[in-house]
Amino acid sequence: MKELLVISGKGGTGKTSIVGSFAVLADSKVLADCDVDAADLHLLLNPTVRATHEFSAGQQAVLDPAKCVGAGQCGAGQCGAGECSASAVCAEACRFGAIAFSRAACAESSIDGGMSVLSTGSTARAGLPYIDSVSCEGCGVCARACPHGAISMEDVVSGHWFVSDTAYGPMVHARLGVAQENSGKLVTQVRREARSIAERQGLDYIITDGPPGIGCPVISSMSGVDLALIITEPTVAGTHDMQRTVELAHYFGVKTTVCINKYDLDQAGAKQIEAYCSSEGVQIAGKVPFDEKVVEALLQEAPVVTRNGSHRAEGRAAQAVRRLWANIESELECVGGPTTPAGLRGFRQAHPGNVRPLERHDPREAEGRWR
Repeated sequence: MKELLVISGKGGTGKTSIVGSFAVLADSKVLADCDVDAADLHLLLNPTVRATHEFSAGQQAVLDPAKCVGAGQCGAGQCGAGECSASAVCAEACRFGAIAFSRAACAESSIDGGMSVLSTGSTARAGLPYIDSVSCEGCGVCARACPHGAISMEDVVSGHWFVSDTAYGPMVHARLGVAQENSGKLVTQVRREARSIAERQGLDYIITDGPPGIGCPVISSMSGVDLALIITEPTVAGTHDMQRTVELAHYFGVKTTVCINKYDLDQAGAKQIEAYCSSEGVQIAGKVPFDEKVVEALLQEAPVVTRNGSHRAEGRAAQAVRRLWANIESELECVGGPTTPAGLRGFRQAHPGNVRPLERHDPREAEGRWR
């Protein structure tokens, strides 16, 4: 079983469209959409969800008014607007300002038996603190500090992950909640389930649509894969961000190859990308031309490459993607990347030239180059 990660340094390079075509072309595979912040692969593959799971990445403090003895015996409604100066052990322990006493809550204490719902969605009672769910970081210090056991930590549902069936095989994908964090953990969960499916069904490939950039979710997607395919385009931003992604792959000892999408829109820029890849020992797996038939396929919410029996005609881009997959499939037969930390250390020792520290670029130098 080989794992292919398709990533890009920036969004909008055509990464997901190419993965959708790989879904058509590859046999014996499971698909994994690890772009959990903006998962779009399902738009092309129209999956049927057969299992939905909650994803919890952290906890949040919850106050039990029945156990809290309160503080700030100010008398309901006797003070002005703003935050009360009263304090308690929990409020003093919180370093994020998530626990406070609300004068507004005191002023409304005659409503609903002394309970008032704040704008944050928390509930406060006159003389008791309230917990701001937005400011709470879930560290649990307040729960440890409270001598009365009035604060407990509860899991927060940060998103969902799904196991689905598509016309091209099984698929694992996810959706991170709005303004939620720990996307790297959700990526790990998606990859873990995809690998489990591949092992149970004896599949040959795991094809992953990874997130763009070089941050935490990308690192979670990249660790231990057999091959990383970087999709780029001949633009200033596309070239710059591809270089950063190549550096990241080198740092983790992951074999990397590059595809230049829409290369014919700026052939001079494409040659610069080829020159950079040659200097870094990175192969160009393929070049895909600009093709209006790609737009037609996306408007139909379908992969660029058609299945046998389809009435939709393929264009130049689809033929190039077919050649790209043939090259990738051949490359996967020849590689076997490290899959454990110990294996990664061994890879770094055996191939020191492929593992370099991430370079620090002076933004002023970059600005000068781009003028």
